[in-house]
Amino acid sequence: MQTYQLYSINGPVVTVRGRTALSLMEMVYVGRQRLVGEVIRLDDTQATIQVYEETSGLKAGEPVEPTGGPLSVTLGPGILRNIYDGIQRPLPAIEADMGSFIQRGAHDPPLDETKRWDVTLAVKPGDTLAPGGVYATCPETPAVTHRCLLSPLLGECTVTWTAENGAYTVNDAVAKVTDAKGAEHTLTLCQRWPIRTPRPSAARMTSPRPLITGQRVIDTMFPLAKGGAAAIPGGFGTGKTMTQHQLAKWCDADIIIYVGCGERGNEMTQALQEFSELTDPRTGKSLMDRTVLIANTSNMPVAAREASIYTGITLAEYYRDMGYHAAMMADSTSRWAEALREISGRLEEMPADEGFPAYLPSRLAEFYERAGYVKTLSGQEGSVSVIGAVSPQGNDFSEPVTQNTKRFTRCFWALDKSLAYARHYPAINWNDSYSEYLGDLSEWYYDHVGSGFMTCCGRLADLLLQENSLMQIVKLIGSDVLPDDQKLTIEIARVIRVGFLQQNAFHAVDTFVPLEKQLKMMEIILYLYDKCSALVAKQVPVSRLLDTGLFDQLVRMKYDIPNDDLSGFDRLRAEIDQKLAAAGTEEGGTAQ
Repeated sequence: MQTYQLYSINGPVVTVRGRTALSLMEMVYVGRQRLVGEVIRLDDTQATIQVYEETSGLKAGEPVEPTGGPLSVTLGPGILRNIYDGIQRPLPAIEADMGSFIQRGAHDPPLDETKRWDVTLAVKPGDTLAPGGVYATCPETPAVTHRCLLSPLLGECTVTWTAENGAYTVNDAVAKVTDAKGAEHTLTLCQRWPIRTPRPSAARMTSPRPLITGQRVIDTMFPLAKGGAAAIPGGFGTGKTMTQHQLAKWCDADIIIYVGCGERGNEMTQALQEFSELTDPRTGKSLMDRTVLIANTSNMPVAAREASIYTGITLAEYYRDMGYHAAMMADSTSRWAEALREISGRLEEMPADEGFPAYLPSRLAEFYERAGYVKTLSGQEGSVSVIGAVSPQGNDFSEPVTQNTKRFTRCFWALDKSLAYARHYPAINWNDSYSEYLGDLSEWYYDHVGSGFMTCCGRLADLLLQENSLMQIVKLIGSDVLPDDQKLTIEIARVIRVGFLQQNAFHAVDTFVPLEKQLKMMEIILYLYDKCSALVAKQVPVSRLLDTGLFDQLVRMKYDIPNDDLSGFDRLRAEIDQKLAAAGTEEGGTAQ
């Protein structure tokens, strides 16, 4: 294959002069160290290439070698438990070869080519294999069975030969098929797929169930459907990464893809340490058994940052096609957009809002639209849920990345700096956040949790809205002038905020809360409110109700009542009846 010579070098953007046989989006190797690059612009005078590694030291005249195909990832057993950079280079394998300080030009294979997998063939000679059909399975980890799928690029094929069940490496032939044109193809345990091309599915479906996270403010007030897309915008220090860590640890997805896109290295180190030490509540083994980490830290080449989220979403789609529910955390898409802006500037493209390229909205749409709940080509159901963090400068939600992300996501978890500084986590502002999935999921909550779940959620949201209006009055003239019924609203809203919405990620009981307990907590808060409202209507002062200690007791119930024994709520309800009955019958406590 013909090679070309470098003509100019401008950071991660290099050019080849003259008419070439290169294709748009073709992967190439740049320089004598064979740095990975991708053709991003072509005309009859030159080809422009985006390089995904550090280009310091490159010289004009060094070779550019085409590969004949697009930038792709290798899909097969061995992805889980691994740690990749933005272009799917395995960082542990590179470290073993080069040490902790990784040099340029590393080309270790994405999957371990020496490890043998215990393969069971799912087809026999003479069978017809449709695109996306399973032809072999192997236990990838104790938590996940890997299903090897016929590439959708091949079309319907006939199986002509299969190997015996046994131990094979990812590159060993396990079957042979013939396509409709009579061409024979050898199937191994792995395949290649272009990262910028969405993997096809049989049909997109309306998601019938929520992504259960165990985080009360999300599950009750702003739920995310499986296959949905959510944005977590927030300024520095508001807890975006911490919230995504909690979701990655506790959500009920089968596969977790965590992409650190331009984040600080210490945050990725923390994620690596926590994920490897955390016990998976499903299996009792390591959470890494169903997790892939893509580390593209802020000191790594900026162009690879742009590719990292496409690598992550392609891996998620692959496991979706096996019939699994995958959740992808992108932290953060603002760093990805900044990489687009830097490369666009080097290409001398016309800037749009705040210097971002004019195609920023379309790139965001292409990314978030790859989320979805689908019927796979093999007839199963799978999903990819995308949760993207956004880091608006100065906590300004009107900046382009946040505003365009809102257009393409139906769930918006707005993080509040004042809540974070008050140590209220998750710092999701209940007045600025929203979820458009509530209507879609109401039937599921009714059938699987309880008929009163959505009613309780609505009443809690209404009380918080009332408190927001009352606090504006309190700031002007104080709380003493408010009537007792409004004072009660403020007090019960405090219980909702501190006792229900605030959650302690470091507490063994409170870090994850099942939906059944969430419903019980909402019911007991509203039970206290209704009982107190009846007494206030009978002229019982709110101060006497506060003296019972019930409000503070409900704030502590998230710690006091274990997740696996909800009988404590019955005892708490009886205690409410007893103490409020005593408060209502005290001398002068009832209307004359």
